[in-house]
Amino acid sequence: MSGIEGNAGTARVDRDLAFEIEQFLYREARLLDEERYDEWLTMMAPDIHYWMPGIQARYRADKGDVISRTRMAFFDDDLDYLTKRVDRAKQTTAWAEDPPTRHFHMVGNVEVERTDKPNEWVVHSLVHNLRHRNEAEQQTLTARRQDLVRRGESGELKLARRLIRLQQTVLQAKNINTFL
Repeated sequence: MSGIEGNAGTARVDRDLAFEIEQFLYREARLLDEERYDEWLTMMAPDIHYWMPGIQARYRADKGDVISRTRMAFFDDDLDYLTKRVDRAKQTTAWAEDPPTRHFHMVGNVEVERTDKPNEWVVHSLVHNLRHRNEAEQQTLTARRQDLVRRGESGELKLARRLIRLQQTVLQAKNINTFL
């Protein structure tokens, strides 16, 4: 994913910054769980790229890429498209969300790395999204995320890039009306 380049393990950040970025991710998860999507959108940078490619299971001997820009993606969104998805979810005609899905996002294993820009950091995390629908439907999505978090001119953190690497190669869910 272009725009996310870290210095794996060589450039530590101080505890206060790591804590601030963790709190940013935890707040994002809570906003999604509470369906506060308009507030969630304010956490995005204007040039956000939100990408969740399809994953291919490959044998170790197969040196092909597990993910590729040339294959299918579940999400490949910019801010305009994320806004459209949020607006659609709020419509009364969004039958897949009536009754609404009850979400539970758990974020963990957060690691923060410096980049070559003083106001941007690569952030690695794991996410567990438990989705409940109707009385008995339940789906689980698990993923590794690689984010680019940027401090804006007014000092707030913004999500500029997100690569979501699902662990599932085949989704059993009837829909994927969620943000990870």
